[in-house]
Amino acid sequence: MSVPSIRTRLARVIVGIGLIGALPSSAVPALADMEAAISAARSGDYERAFKEASPLAEKGDPEAQIMLATLYEKGLSVPRNLDTARQWYEKAAAKGHPGAMVSLALMTIESNSGERDLAKAEDMLLKAADAGYAPAQHNLALLYAGAAGFEQNWEKSAEWFRKAAEQGLADAQYNLGVLYAEGRGVPKDMVQAANWMSKAAVQGLEDAALDYGIMVFRGEGVQKDEKVGAQWLLVAARMGNAVAQNRLAHLYLAGRGVDQDPVEGMKWNILAREGGRSDPDLDAQLAKLSESDRAEAEMRVRAFKAQLLAQKAQANPS
Repeated sequence: MSVPSIRTRLARVIVGIGLIGALPSSAVPALADMEAAISAARSGDYERAFKEASPLAEKGDPEAQIMLATLYEKGLSVPRNLDTARQWYEKAAAKGHPGAMVSLALMTIESNSGERDLAKAEDMLLKAADAGYAPAQHNLALLYAGAAGFEQNWEKSAEWFRKAAEQGLADAQYNLGVLYAEGRGVPKDMVQAANWMSKAAVQGLEDAALDYGIMVFRGEGVQKDEKVGAQWLLVAARMGNAVAQNRLAHLYLAGRGVDQDPVEGMKWNILAREGGRSDPDLDAQLAKLSESDRAEAEMRVRAFKAQLLAQKAQANPS
């Protein structure tokens, strides 16, 4: 199976804006005081979030300090100021907050001011990862996979992906599956690859749904089942994955894993092409459809796009 490259984008975990990250037990009581600030941030009222969090941050609440740091880093309701953001992250990190350590590490990695220090970033990620913080473990694994130009160490990468994956982090589960599929840092094992990719797919990770669908369809590392494989491709296609949409178009045209439906095949081919996945051979086959079938396919494309927009609006009401 040809699997895509490992997901090496360093993903920042924003703690306090929209969601609460894993907190040390000593910080949990402060959550009640932070409720108003968190609620404001979730609703997009960052000015109120800043107002509510500021006095708590000054009193030493690490969750409030991280919120202020994030607001300054992103320029939400206040002028963007990375120095001030760093100061607030440092205050929270000094209290042992792993989310703050991750944010500081990523600011260090992404710095354009000459302060980029990968060894320092590694050290901060290690402290948070050793504390059991899954996002830190995942980002550390990405660093060892070569992210940000760091020297690759696939054994260490696999070790930390596993720790984060065992805590249920979908990206880590997918990446560990990729390492098993490619035999990097671990012995090549398609059964293990399928196992970890399936876990990530169940959590709704688009790339995992695509790759696991292909594995099931072909019987790689898992019992072959074209119908189940096609359904996983459909899951990824509905998320907007152009590769899945292209493969699904072929399946509908051939009637493999799904009932044969050239019109549905054309729908997915149009969407895949608009997503950057062109297929001249498929275009040529579908060009033989009647004018009424092509019109029906276009109508299905419009309906799909409308449904996708509605889902996005529901997921992001603000």
